[in-house]
Amino acid sequence: MDKMSKSGHKIRLYNTLSKAKERFEPIDPDNVRMYVCGPTVYDYAHIGNARPAIVFDVLFRLLRQTYGADHVTYLRNITDVDDKINARAARDFPGVPLNEAIRKLTATTERQYQDDMKELGCLDPTRQPRATENIDEMIAMITTLIEQGHAYEAQGHVLFRVASFRQGEQTRYGELSHRSLDDMIAGARVEVAPYKKDPMDFVLWKPSDDDQPGWDSPWGNGRPGWHIECSAMSRKFLGPTFDIHGGGIDLSFPHHENERAQSCCANGTERMARIWMHNGFLQINGEKMSKSLGNFFTVHELLHGTKFGGRSWPGDVLRLAMLTRHYREPIDLSVDRLTEAERMLERWKRAMAASGLDFVEANRGACEALGPCSKLLAALSDDMNMAGVLTHLHRHAKASESGTRLHNAQRLFGSLNLLGIVSFDSMKNWQEATEKLQENADVDVEKITVAIAQRKAALAEKNWAEADRIRDQLASEGIRLTDSKDTETGERITRWEVVK
Repeated sequence: MDKMSKSGHKIRLYNTLSKAKERFEPIDPDNVRMYVCGPTVYDYAHIGNARPAIVFDVLFRLLRQTYGADHVTYLRNITDVDDKINARAARDFPGVPLNEAIRKLTATTERQYQDDMKELGCLDPTRQPRATENIDEMIAMITTLIEQGHAYEAQGHVLFRVASFRQGEQTRYGELSHRSLDDMIAGARVEVAPYKKDPMDFVLWKPSDDDQPGWDSPWGNGRPGWHIECSAMSRKFLGPTFDIHGGGIDLSFPHHENERAQSCCANGTERMARIWMHNGFLQINGEKMSKSLGNFFTVHELLHGTKFGGRSWPGDVLRLAMLTRHYREPIDLSVDRLTEAERMLERWKRAMAASGLDFVEANRGACEALGPCSKLLAALSDDMNMAGVLTHLHRHAKASESGTRLHNAQRLFGSLNLLGIVSFDSMKNWQEATEKLQENADVDVEKITVAIAQRKAALAEKNWAEADRIRDQLASEGIRLTDSKDTETGERITRWEVVK
């Protein structure tokens, strides 16, 4: 069977390299491969780090939906060797040998990152290799680059020769970020070093002092540069050429530009990834996030603290808020955006409950088998068109609220589940909490039951005015009624909830 026909939709994605949307055709439909740059584990991830994690988690889910979960490999690396890590480890673990302090810091910080991403609804990637576990692969790639004339050793460093990445007389460096060499030199923090043959040459390997982590290499005791880590790990686990490389737009230059150059040269390939994807920047209340401005927030602070809007925010609300803008556009995170996302999500949950969709354990299998709306899937397949996705979510919610179409609620759940916004367990917990709130509320259950029976009788007699009066009276007392129909008998079912 053609793998593309599983969902019935062809995926189109915007390629940063070509600056155009392209039809996505995987190299091997039985093994669709994606690499996304992961965290440097020295502190809690800031909220800007959450955006690529969420964006590419949605893409991962879409690829699994289209090609099958067993046919998609998603690699997200863990950078656990970095000068920022060294400095933080020495600060946080005084008196502890540096290598031991680094292990303690990175193990703790990586666990914090994984916990935060789970609360945001992100699936675990297929693999999450650590840089320190792949040093041999980095040394092997650097050795190849030297042998082929793409890199050189100088004063204990090994540097990539940028001018060697070319096709005929034309340089290929700058094709991804669409910049000239002059623009890149002007816009980059180019390290001025006497051992460089060209200002744009970048470090592949650097020497380590006695108080820095290091590994034996043909060039002495040292440690890898940042860029070579991703090239070596992606080649090891995904091959010399793979389908999608993703990350934040801030990584397009120099990190991804450097990755692409060294990978193509070391592997002798025309390309490293078929499609390069980048999500837009995140701002806080219209300003760039900065500690100096006092608007720097970690994911953990938003999930569990009170610094942003005086309260904590649930992971599903944060996730939905991140998805209310197209992934390539900048997004402004504000209390208003989060509040609107929370209201939207609550409305969708109540709409599913109003339809009669019941999240009890006996229904788990049936609920988890529910698929997304086909039109929503088509919108998501069009470069993750979230405007279209939201339109279809609202359409199904509105139909579900009418209490007449369980089918719409099922499609609403299937679609939100695909997006990672809800799961069977999250809806089960919400339903149980809502019911408990109603049970514990200071209301006269018997009175409400009698009023619902009287309203039902009024509706049967087509006494619409009396039915509306009873409904409005209960609403004024903080009791909201929702009607649905039993899909088999057609009988009217009325649910009530406390909305005080």
